[in-house]
Amino acid sequence: MTAPLIIAIPSKGRLKEQVEAWLAEAGLPMSSAPGGRGYTAAIPALPSVEVRLLSASDIAAALDSGDVHLGVTGEDLLREQVADLDARIMLLRALGVGRADLIVAVPRSWLDVDTMADLEEVAHLHLLRTGRRLRVATKYLVQTRAFFSRCGVTDYRIVESGGATEGAPTSGAAEIIVDITTTGATLAANHLKILSDGVILKSQAQMAASLSADWDAERLATVRQLLGVVEARARARESMMLVWPAERDAAARDALTALVARGARPRANGLLIAERDLLEAQRLLAGAGIGPVAASRPEHLFEPVSAAAEALAAKLAQ
Repeated sequence: MTAPLIIAIPSKGRLKEQVEAWLAEAGLPMSSAPGGRGYTAAIPALPSVEVRLLSASDIAAALDSGDVHLGVTGEDLLREQVADLDARIMLLRALGVGRADLIVAVPRSWLDVDTMADLEEVAHLHLLRTGRRLRVATKYLVQTRAFFSRCGVTDYRIVESGGATEGAPTSGAAEIIVDITTTGATLAANHLKILSDGVILKSQAQMAASLSADWDAERLATVRQLLGVVEARARARESMMLVWPAERDAAARDALTALVARGARPRANGLLIAERDLLEAQRLLAGAGIGPVAASRPEHLFEPVSAAAEALAAKLAQ
């Protein structure tokens, strides 16, 4: 029996729901695996795939160790937990869900502090005046140190946060924070503001591949199938198919020459266009007196190869 391709997805919470919906929307719904006791699942359309349900942080660790081939988790966790990420894990596709920004925030009352350069100056003056370094509360030690180093901020010390990081300045545990935010509402409620250049990472859920997992030709073939379907669905969501009367084909093509030059793809008595070009196409066809024209969205739009899958295959062959 062929060894399965192992994919890890979050075991609970909003991100689990979003990942399951993302797969289902692409035509790859999940189902419970017989006897899995809630720890495994299956994708019936891809019988050679085994789905493992893990916590988001455990997925990052499993990708790092090679225990799973693919995993879906937040980019913030991957970059925090995996040393030398690019050498160990390949980001294949952003899912467009689980969005959050890793940011630097300071008390709103610090009116003269708007940038990391301002923070560097305040930190230096604080050290001279008090003999103590500014305290930064965070769970993201690796990314905080790297970002502060890039920005030239040195007069600080990290206070590792084990709870609600945004409350650290109010409680007196730290002066500033580095934390994840989605809407900024919690920061505002705690009288904090994000520095204008203090966005460390615009994170979202990523489908990632472990470069140290046990890969073979059959598993790579499954990845090509999986990514081919996912990418075809994403491509279709941004495309429209136009179909016009066969007897007006030549005139319609002449009217839409500009769109073809921008990448629209001719079909028999029709044209595949980007959705953003729909109104322009309507205007050009109407101006040429061509109709009726039907516009529809394809369910999937397949290409011969997946660029992401081929990039993974090339990386593994090195």
